[in-house]
Amino acid sequence: MRAAGVREFGGRVELLDLPDPRDPGPDEVVIEVAAAGVGNWDDIVRTGAWNVGLTPPMALGVEVAGRVIAVGARVTGLRQGDEILGHPLQLREQGCWAEYVVVDAALVVKKPLGVSWEVAAAFPVPALTAKQVLADSLKLAEDETVLVHGAGGTTGGLIVQLAALRGARVIATAGPSSVDRTAQAGAGEVIDYHDSRWPERVRELTGGVGVDAAVNTVRGGSTDAVLAVRDGGRMATITGDPPADDRGISVADVYVRPNAAQLAELCALLGTARLSLSVGAALPLVEAATALERAVAGTTGGPVVLLV
Repeated sequence: MRAAGVREFGGRVELLDLPDPRDPGPDEVVIEVAAAGVGNWDDIVRTGAWNVGLTPPMALGVEVAGRVIAVGARVTGLRQGDEILGHPLQLREQGCWAEYVVVDAALVVKKPLGVSWEVAAAFPVPALTAKQVLADSLKLAEDETVLVHGAGGTTGGLIVQLAALRGARVIATAGPSSVDRTAQAGAGEVIDYHDSRWPERVRELTGGVGVDAAVNTVRGGSTDAVLAVRDGGRMATITGDPPADDRGISVADVYVRPNAAQLAELCALLGTARLSLSVGAALPLVEAATALERAVAGTTGGPVVLLV
């Protein structure tokens, strides 16, 4: 089968000719891939810094959207022909940048009706990250005030939407081109992060106290974001750069993890348009190297997907 990936860790992304998928095990399904998500995390997998359960030669990709074509003997709730999406780690045989992939059936959920393959493929990782930051790490409550630093990105935008749905007051930072979109997502106030005084401005908006909680999505941005948090508040970062403990602020360093129950809840919101996501670029499998470059650069104005 056709796939895109690497022949060795650290190698260039290229097209691969890999064996067709085996029959599914008792708890597995085989997916005919329609589209697969592409994110900067895939470059971490490419270098070997994130162990997703495989060794090269291997297809990359940890987000999948497609149709079930074979079902394991013990699988319930899925059948041949179902349209699904998921973040199926650990990977069983190959990554999702391939014509077919064998996955743990417990890690995929049905795609909402009316949601495109492109959106379905780009949704799992940023949506799960947003959910886990707010619900698991910060335990954000209704009527609390939360800062989202870097709300113009895909994950940041979903964090804003979910925080607003939880009834929180959202203060966000974003670039000038993302201000309107961030406000429409649910941010009550949007501050340009190019302003070096933006943490002070956040504090001013909270009467000098600071926000109850903050989420950092900007690489290297945690040390600034924590300045806007009140004493004894909470902070989460998704960029691997937690600030030092200070002023009684609890800090969480968040890495996304598969969770089908959470993904099903998020898909229900997506299917009813209470959550939205716009894809920045959709490229064919043969352009996987370009797709990864564009995802890492973050210049597409939205997530990147591969059409398989």
